[in-house]
Amino acid sequence: MRAATPVYDHERYWAECYGTAPFLPMSRQEMDALGWDSCDVIIVTGDAYVDHPSFGMAIIGRLLEAQGFRVGIIAQPDWRSKHAFEALGRPNLFFGVAAGNMDSMINRYTADRKMRNDDAYTPGGVGGKRPDRCSLVYAQRCREAFGYVPIVLGGIEASLRRIAHYDYWDDRVRRSILVDSHADLLLYGNAERAVVELAHRLGRGERIDTITDIRGTAFLRKDTPEGWWEIDSTRIDRPGKVDSIVNPYVNTQDASCETRAGDQEAAAPPNALRFVPDARRNRAKSVIRLPSFEKVRNDPVLYAHANRVLHLETNPYNARALVQAHGQQELWLNPPALPLATPEMDYVFGMPFQRVPHPAYGEAKIPAWEMIRFSVNIMRGCFGGCTFCSITEHEGRIIQNRSEESILEEIEKIRDTMPGFTGVISDLGGPTANMYRLACKSREIEAACRRPSCVFPGICSNLNTDHSALTGLYRKARSLPGVKKVLIASGLRYDLAVEDPEYVKELVTHHVGGYLKIAPEHTEQGPLDKMMKPGIGSYDRFRELFEKFSKEAGKEQYLIPYFIAAHPGTTDLDMVNLALWLKKNGFRADQVQAFYPSPMATATAMYHSKKNPLRKVTYKSDEVDVVRSPAQRRLHKALLRYHDPDNWPVIRKALQQMQLEGLIGSGPDRLVPAEQPRDARHKAPRRKNSKDAHDKRVRKGRALTQHTGLPPRADS
Repeated sequence: MRAATPVYDHERYWAECYGTAPFLPMSRQEMDALGWDSCDVIIVTGDAYVDHPSFGMAIIGRLLEAQGFRVGIIAQPDWRSKHAFEALGRPNLFFGVAAGNMDSMINRYTADRKMRNDDAYTPGGVGGKRPDRCSLVYAQRCREAFGYVPIVLGGIEASLRRIAHYDYWDDRVRRSILVDSHADLLLYGNAERAVVELAHRLGRGERIDTITDIRGTAFLRKDTPEGWWEIDSTRIDRPGKVDSIVNPYVNTQDASCETRAGDQEAAAPPNALRFVPDARRNRAKSVIRLPSFEKVRNDPVLYAHANRVLHLETNPYNARALVQAHGQQELWLNPPALPLATPEMDYVFGMPFQRVPHPAYGEAKIPAWEMIRFSVNIMRGCFGGCTFCSITEHEGRIIQNRSEESILEEIEKIRDTMPGFTGVISDLGGPTANMYRLACKSREIEAACRRPSCVFPGICSNLNTDHSALTGLYRKARSLPGVKKVLIASGLRYDLAVEDPEYVKELVTHHVGGYLKIAPEHTEQGPLDKMMKPGIGSYDRFRELFEKFSKEAGKEQYLIPYFIAAHPGTTDLDMVNLALWLKKNGFRADQVQAFYPSPMATATAMYHSKKNPLRKVTYKSDEVDVVRSPAQRRLHKALLRYHDPDNWPVIRKALQQMQLEGLIGSGPDRLVPAEQPRDARHKAPRRKNSKDAHDKRVRKGRALTQHTGLPPRADS
């Protein structure tokens, strides 16, 4: 494997003589003030331009600027004509097109396909400032504006749609976004390595259609070039010969990541297909052929098979290239980019961000920025592998950490320069609050591992779960002069936290603002297994520690659990049992989250195919329970809000149909009353119980994430 050049080690482009811009320019007037006659790269984004490291366009723009390129921003352009895309002139190297921090369809529509009226990434929170399938439209307008200027797709929308994918809104499989957009190249993941290498190679005069060897990219070609070994995985029962480490049928839920590459076949179950490894083959010149777009579009089982192979090829240390035919074109996906080392992460987050929106927005509030402006991202990636989540597909499963010094310097910068800072850091985390500096104990094992999760079905024995580095960081952060409080608002992986009670004590004693949000997602094993989430027993163990340490600290603090309705693998009885658990524990959700089939997720493949890609996919394999009808989705959401009288009729009817009439009536062991209030709009009085309260962020229900593009946490 070719070693990656650190992102700060490239020779600077000639335009570095122009220095650093206060803000990346959004107009010709700003370009003139900087002395620019043109931009080398223009980033077109569906979000408002906020010069903050939680916004993708700011990270990529500032990184390219540090490499010596002149970077302009076209933010939320009027897509109805090409004119807004001509505002900064023709870029010398390429247009970089991204939908923003979220997939544009998830940003615009609820899980029930209802249009949202707001957009947290727009000044004033106004909805409708970007088109549906944002990247497609922007790319086509860029092409219309400037002909043959290279167009490069990036961001979360491109990452999740880089291959043939089931689209929830069309209810069908769509082609790769690269094919539909007619762009030249697609960068998936956070893409710092890829975009820096690409810009320098284009700057040296290389043609974009010849740049096919950058990791973390997807491109189109007409055939397999000479010298490559193609592995046929286009069919369910008869895949071609592959060596053991890329066997798409290894049972990843049962196989331990302690298993070395050469031992995979011996560890496979007796009924698994067996392959003969060929040591002469060059892994760097091997490509796995997936079923074509036409096949996965017409055959949901083949779609699930392709999804399984894709997710087993995500470890950058052993993944191989993938190819999928789209008609007469071949879509190639190079292996993922190698993770950034800590000095590289420090370099990226140490850019001269202003940390505020561009002055062009005046006094308009941008809700996403308002929520994260006093937060600090300390890491990226997640090895949890939750099947409904977008983090692994975009950021990868290997944790990339900033140094303690870099993080503390950013906190001091917030303290010293940010208007409105009151001494409270609103979050110190990332995609997951407590995976900072957690990794496999063995680099050799990590390089060979193909498990989609390090913590399911249990925590891997090779995973380091020592939280002491994070505990030490918390202590240093809150001891900084001028810092009154450091809160932890990112999602907490509680099954990891209980492995280090000292961390839980530190968190509960000093870093919880009255409520801590965590996501057990369900109580029943059926849906939890399909989510790759731990059993409710892990939540109970964490709750015991939480309550113990809260009491010792003399604080009244409560857990706010999140649950998902209608996730694949969930039956009506599972939801009834969850509702009973909620009632027993005194929880009343203000808002609930229904499963949202985001592009390319494993749970979305379950939803579309009724097959489980976590195991070997066959036409005869067991089907997954899938909630598709609006009526059943309403029932599952209603059961999460069992306390709402408006939901009692639908719950009562369902209990009768399930022959569970014993749960209808009065009493702590009953779910809903037998009689409906005279006024259906009359709500049962809310108990004055802190367990029943939510802070303002929970009421809003949309926990925005830092540079991850995750769907909203709640859907009213």
